[in-house]
Amino acid sequence: MITALEVYRSLPRYVAARAIGPRVPGLLAGPLAPLRLVHRDGPRSPGDGWVRVRPRLSGICGSDLATLSGHTSLYFTPLVSMPFVPGHEIVGETRDDAPGIPAGSRVVIDPLLTCEARGLEPCDACASAKRNRCDRITVGHLSPGLQTGYCSDTGGGWSGELVAHVSQLHVVPDELPDERAVLIEPLACAVHIARRAALVDGGSALVVGAGAVGLFTALALRELTPAGHVTVVAKHGKQAELARLLGATDVVSPNEVAKAVRRSTRALRLEPERGPAFLLGGVDVAIDAVGSSGSINTALRTVKAGGRVVLGGVPGAGVDMTPAWFRELDVTGAYASAGDAFDVATRLAAEAPLDDLLGVAYPLDRWREALDHAHDGGRLGTLKVAFDLRRAS
Repeated sequence: MITALEVYRSLPRYVAARAIGPRVPGLLAGPLAPLRLVHRDGPRSPGDGWVRVRPRLSGICGSDLATLSGHTSLYFTPLVSMPFVPGHEIVGETRDDAPGIPAGSRVVIDPLLTCEARGLEPCDACASAKRNRCDRITVGHLSPGLQTGYCSDTGGGWSGELVAHVSQLHVVPDELPDERAVLIEPLACAVHIARRAALVDGGSALVVGAGAVGLFTALALRELTPAGHVTVVAKHGKQAELARLLGATDVVSPNEVAKAVRRSTRALRLEPERGPAFLLGGVDVAIDAVGSSGSINTALRTVKAGGRVVLGGVPGAGVDMTPAWFRELDVTGAYASAGDAFDVATRLAAEAPLDDLLGVAYPLDRWREALDHAHDGGRLGTLKVAFDLRRAS
């Protein structure tokens, strides 16, 4: 038997969380959350190439919190299977032998459940090393699930055990501690975002948001691209401090964005009769690392004509797309990771100044405290909250 946190289908709780949760975040770890602690058998191996993995640390991601608060789009409903165990930022230990990976190996998991994991011939995306664009994430011998942590058959990191396909496993170097290894998956996403930005030599970038995704994106832009000027939008003091540490040229508060970008790019600022200011001119690339309507609107209104807006967070509702039409913007998504992003992220996890970026790790039975902390992490100065499956309650 294992202990796991399980998301289950409850329309009343979904509606209540969506309506009340943003105003009273603590309720999302209490009576409104469609989440329960269960004791059950571990997931069964779906077939050849699958191994059991015992999580050691498993991060709480912004997309997990959005799921619990009812703020993910209903677009995702056919791409998940209920009930599921969340958790896709995982460092764990294998319990079975796999080709080249003996039992007892410490691994991180690429959560994508693509053709190879589903026992299918590769689709065009999987065959071209763009597995994050797989067309077959609802078929094969697995239940629908775009990732580990959203599929009822595989389990997820918020549990004592899950199953993973060998194609998902990346061995962790011995010298890399768990507290850094658990950051590899979000770092890999940031690597992919930075690559999707396609910055030219000396180009300017605006990163809207200074949670884990935004800060790691700033790091990836500085380390992997020829970016010249990187501005990060941060709400809280600790976020601003970390943004500078990880490579931001400037850090600005949300109410100073238009002013700061106008100054750095010599753009013209305009004030509509209603709504926030926008620029004629602006940065070459604006990256949304939050997914709220406000953050996406900020990105759209501060990028130059013909520039690029990269959606790095799970998009919310209520976005005014007028700037994309009027300024002929290139709006592009950046979902999960692709290619060698995990290898690059492992190097960044080892070399970048990431000490203490995992702020706190809770045992699974203190899940209410953990989720409350993660919801309020920015204000509390905590970049990443995780579950610690290495120790008993």
